[in-house]
Amino acid sequence: MEKYTISSDGQKIHYQESGSGNTTIIFIHGWLGNTEWWADQQEYFKNGYHIIQMDLAGHGKSDSSRQEWISSRYADDIKAVADAVNSQKIILVGHSMSGAYVLEASLQIPQVKALVLIDTLKNLDESFTEEQAEQIMFTHYRNDFKYAVEHFLPQYLFAEKTPDKVKSRLQHEFLQNEPEKAINVLRPLYTTDFRKIAEQVRIPVIAINSDASPTDLEANRKYLKDYDYTTITEVGHYPMLEKPEEFNSILDGVLKKLTSAGNA
Repeated sequence: MEKYTISSDGQKIHYQESGSGNTTIIFIHGWLGNTEWWADQQEYFKNGYHIIQMDLAGHGKSDSSRQEWISSRYADDIKAVADAVNSQKIILVGHSMSGAYVLEASLQIPQVKALVLIDTLKNLDESFTEEQAEQIMFTHYRNDFKYAVEHFLPQYLFAEKTPDKVKSRLQHEFLQNEPEKAINVLRPLYTTDFRKIAEQVRIPVIAINSDASPTDLEANRKYLKDYDYTTITEVGHYPMLEKPEEFNSILDGVLKKLTSAGNA
């Protein structure tokens, strides 16, 4: 069922609601993503969980007129949806840039009992500054966004075995955005020190990370008190799209571990 709620700055936030269960899973996409990135997970988990797929502001069917693109606004988007669904047991699943925002949102939503991070925040001691992001990425996007999407980004986002249909789909979706908008919606990731936020998180955090780049367990445990991760192999940055069946099996195990431990 398609629904909308209003974020703290008046943005209309789109989400889809389905399934049934005592625990609500809220799936939040990464940069330039949308609710449909989680279609396979919705189908797989709907019989055991209350499923929410949401579009952050600037993405999908949510409003894009936000004036202040900062991390706390994204956290407010997530909180607005969590408040709207009125569940007492929530697990937030955040992919890519949204991994940072679910950390922040969890501090505002007491009903959130655990977090699942998807291929993100692999080493909290390594983070880009806004200046580095400007130099390495944003300049490319402004100069020739189509070229950046088709030739620059693939080396970071895709693996050797990423299916061509996944690459084509994502590149097509990315290119529906104007370069400046693509930069604005990503910029908050590089203007916030998420280590300070991570230090305040007291709930369990489990990551499902691609083997395309390493995860530094010790570095992350300096900030997140209850952090662990598992690896999915031979995928790029989009494991839920690249290997949905294997990803669902891994996520199923993660959710069962979190719920059986009494966290949700």
